[in-house]
Amino acid sequence: MTPDNAQIRVAALYRFASFPDPAALQAPLARLCCSLGVKGTLLLAREGINGTIAGEPSAIDAVLAHIRGLPGCADLEVKYSGAATQPFYRMKVRVKAEIVTLGRPEVDAARDAGTYVSPAEWNALIADPSVVVIDTRNDYEVAVGAFAGAVDPKTPTFRDFPAWFEAHRNELQGRTVAMYCTGGIRCEKATAYLKGEGIEDVRHLQG
Repeated sequence: MTPDNAQIRVAALYRFASFPDPAALQAPLARLCCSLGVKGTLLLAREGINGTIAGEPSAIDAVLAHIRGLPGCADLEVKYSGAATQPFYRMKVRVKAEIVTLGRPEVDAARDAGTYVSPAEWNALIADPSVVVIDTRNDYEVAVGAFAGAVDPKTPTFRDFPAWFEAHRNELQGRTVAMYCTGGIRCEKATAYLKGEGIEDVRHLQG
């Protein structure tokens, strides 16, 4: 079932943006979703928005238009899928310290994320033996499959990544680091974290 012919459209989204007062955005967004019958979960934090919602296509379009009107969200990217019935039971809009939990809320991915690498350029980049390729997915995701030669930090959660980095900091100094994850959000934040820790040439797979 494709998003175009499905009765229910599912939209997975995230955007790193500067929200000085995310709590002020919570109620209007929740009211809109509920009024349109949209369900799912959206997380708001000072660093942006993340979540998955589902509803009738026109309702999803209206909610996404609202989100794109928020500061820094005009270029919001969304991944769509379809469903025959509503996959969620309720709508939740929550304010959190982070939209993806690294345990370092001071990291500013909207400002400091590494350089995007397109899928067309990715294979050539990671074929360079001088490049360190790091898989930022959780350990159970890595077990499904990974790029050949990628470093597996063996982290049960993303919150464990800073500790892994501290243990391997010297191995990454002065190197080009290429990172990837499942949907983009973790590697985007991880690149900003590494840059803040002095790793200058950090790149991540786009999309």
